[in-house]
Amino acid sequence: MALTKLETKTGSRPDPNILTYNAPAVAEYYATLDYLTPCESLLFDQYLRSGMTILDLGVGGGRTTSYLSSIAGRYVGVDYAAQMIAACRKKFPRLEFEVANAADLSNFVSASFDAVVMAFNGMDYVIPNESHFCALREIRRVLKPGGILIFSSHNPRSIWMRPSWNPRRVQDMAQTMAGNNSVLFRPLLWSLTAVRLILAGLQATLHSFSRAARRLPTRTFWLGQGYLLDPAHGGLKTHYAVPEKVEHELGGFGFQLLRVLGDDYPRMSRPYVTDWYYYVFSRIGATGEK
Repeated sequence: MALTKLETKTGSRPDPNILTYNAPAVAEYYATLDYLTPCESLLFDQYLRSGMTILDLGVGGGRTTSYLSSIAGRYVGVDYAAQMIAACRKKFPRLEFEVANAADLSNFVSASFDAVVMAFNGMDYVIPNESHFCALREIRRVLKPGGILIFSSHNPRSIWMRPSWNPRRVQDMAQTMAGNNSVLFRPLLWSLTAVRLILAGLQATLHSFSRAARRLPTRTFWLGQGYLLDPAHGGLKTHYAVPEKVEHELGGFGFQLLRVLGDDYPRMSRPYVTDWYYYVFSRIGATGEK
């Protein structure tokens, strides 16, 4: 495999995840997604204003494109996987998309964006460390002074999983089983709900012990920062960091923390439960400052 311009410049090894993200089936999957999480909706509404120039880094299949492009004065979607960008251009032929690595945004002039968004934990896949640091410098460079950076990042200490179940599916099942007999419906609903709660609790406990067994022996868990293997799409090398490490790291690149919010919002985030955190930073410094 020939080295890219970025790999030649930084001396880093090729990204091990690029083949996965360039797989047509993976790109097609991401192209089907079209929603914002409750956390994203809150932060976008609070920190992004109509008419902003917005750079959507790690755009994937365009999950956030509909919303961000609707409020932006200028919207640009960027991803390092050509298959993802091809999917975006097919979905949104009138919008601007580019194939580029977040660690090399040389196609964009300094201080040209009001906001940079890197949703879906895209920051955690700008690896290895050399590329990650380059990305933070490049993001700061293309942001205007006071510009907003919104991104999410995995929590390495998330080991306990909350029970999860769909009350609507239980209600539909009770209605199907009871038929037109309204007398049976409510006791049947209570019984099915109790069974589903027990099953959800057992599933969450088993998954929690499995995750704890994988993470507790690692340096990443105890240090609060490092790499772990995310089982998604057959396994992806992923960077994880607790909020204290993220704030300290970005502070060194000229960013000020404005907000941290757990992905489990509107529930209260917990350090050993929350899977990932959303961060809002602002760029410190004057125009033209390196």
